[in-house]
Amino acid sequence: MTDLSRRAVIKATGAVGASILPAGLASNEATGEEARRLLAAAGPSSGAQPTIYLFFNPEEAAFIEAAVARLIPADDKWPGALEAGVPNYIDKQLNGAWGAGERLYRSGPWQAGTPSQGYQLPFTPAELYRNAVGAINSELKAKTPFAKMPAAEQDAYLHSLEAGGKNLGGVPSNIFFATLWEGTVEGFFSDPVYGGNRDMMAWRMIGFPGAYASYYDLVDLHGIKFDRSPTSLAEDVHGHVHAHADIPARLP
Repeated sequence: MTDLSRRAVIKATGAVGASILPAGLASNEATGEEARRLLAAAGPSSGAQPTIYLFFNPEEAAFIEAAVARLIPADDKWPGALEAGVPNYIDKQLNGAWGAGERLYRSGPWQAGTPSQGYQLPFTPAELYRNAVGAINSELKAKTPFAKMPAAEQDAYLHSLEAGGKNLGGVPSNIFFATLWEGTVEGFFSDPVYGGNRDMMAWRMIGFPGAYASYYDLVDLHGIKFDRSPTSLAEDVHGHVHAHADIPARLP
């Protein structure tokens, strides 16, 4: 894949369905030393440590890591969702107020609705993930765990979830896939303060300046390219991003 075509596909993901980004997008598998090389090539190293999961158990984390690595895979120039810390983003969201369904209406009645009626299930996001991933791991336990499947088989399994028709602990598989896909895209492109987009690598890839608040010296300049390193909401004067995972994400 060329850099141009990868950028075009990634930019389009916010406006079109997940099928526009086939899981086999990358021609080479980025694992081990290659993944570390790609991470280093994306920008300055943050010295990121291995993810400490607050919500996912080891079996759930293995599935999530493998799944997001196929949804937005690394290529020969840029790291993918796994290297960008997307599993960390999803984990922290599920462990907080959003995962607990703090702002969801949860008094029923619970029945199938039309697409225009939005989310109609009785589960909080945390319950949805726990039920669905648990059902997937139970289904594959006697076969081959998802994380140990060859890439082509992982792609086929994800497409089967997207197509629907599976009951994952009460969660329709297409609903789970859509939720996972949305979380993957959010974690890839959101501000690093939320746990994903490590080293702002996704922003570097598409040329997005991030939370750059002062254009005073540029306001009178026209016809020039705005070319600078991206800035995070939580970045200090030394360029370090400070994410405070202990701050409760609750309404006052």
